[in-house]
Amino acid sequence: MRWSVGAVTGTAPERERGRVVVFKKMMGALGVGGPKVDTVLAVPRCRPGEELAGEVRVTAADYAVEVQRVTLGLVTRMEIEHEEGESGGVVEFHRADVAGAFRLAAKEDRVIPFRLPVPWETPVTEVYGQPLHGMAMGVRTELAVAKAVDKGDLDPVAVVPLPSQERVLEGFERAGFTFKSADVEHGHIHGVVQELPFYQEIEFYPPPAYAGRINEVELTFVADPGGLAVVLEADKRSGLFGSSDQILSVRLGHEEAAATDWGAELAGWLDALAGGHSGVPAGGSHGHYGEHGHYDGHHGHHDGHGHRRGPGWGGVAAGAAAGVAVGVAGGMVAGEIMEEIFEDDEED
Repeated sequence: MRWSVGAVTGTAPERERGRVVVFKKMMGALGVGGPKVDTVLAVPRCRPGEELAGEVRVTAADYAVEVQRVTLGLVTRMEIEHEEGESGGVVEFHRADVAGAFRLAAKEDRVIPFRLPVPWETPVTEVYGQPLHGMAMGVRTELAVAKAVDKGDLDPVAVVPLPSQERVLEGFERAGFTFKSADVEHGHIHGVVQELPFYQEIEFYPPPAYAGRINEVELTFVADPGGLAVVLEADKRSGLFGSSDQILSVRLGHEEAAATDWGAELAGWLDALAGGHSGVPAGGSHGHYGEHGHYDGHHGHHDGHGHRRGPGWGGVAAGAAAGVAVGVAGGMVAGEIMEEIFEDDEED
């Protein structure tokens, strides 16, 4: 039996060039040797609820392709607890197409401008210009060509606190807390409305006066356009070797949160915990606990201090434990380190 694939005409060099073109198209369909993408952010820094602006630059190969779409996705590293312990992985928590189908001619360059909304619940990765140890955030660009998806470019992004969030963090410094680390945990906080499938935990060591009574305090923000939920979880020593978690959750409008004296509130909460009482905020704040132990109230404490850059956050990039941090050197974020963090997770 003879298999026929059609006649091949022309000289030997012409036939060879034809084979090369066919091979390149085939490999391009597999995402190899095809068009390349480079995403350039106008400002690689934003607050939750804002937009990231920039452009996607697509560089063609030496043959035409049909691009199905160009997609941007926000990615971060997330911890997942399970019966065997805890494991980490990369999660994409927001994505948007910035271009639909189009034909990219051979050797053509195309620039696609974009504005990517950033969810209000996006974790904070930088405080006072210092990256938080344990956090990594990026924008990943996907180029879909002939049903094959090329992950393409990965660009680091810094997410800085909202003014209301910054005020809470300043309170932690004034109350004498020391930053420990931060991470993103899979799951939902009971009694708090969330849109994303995870929440951030910013961990602190308590002030020295509470050493031996409170091991650490974890802070979580859940923001939306109307306000901010502040969730505090204290790991309190109970007995000689035991410990128990004490949780406080309060929701405020952004303006009210920004005007609250969080240093005094936190000090009062710690005093109540250390004294064995339920965590009622200090200074005469009024409110009540819900059925699940979450404090539902209003803070009446305001002061006239403006926002300040807290020197206590100077070491947040290093943290209290050894590890890889997304460092700042010469004013530039070490994007290569962030890419290594993501790549290691994907390989795992």
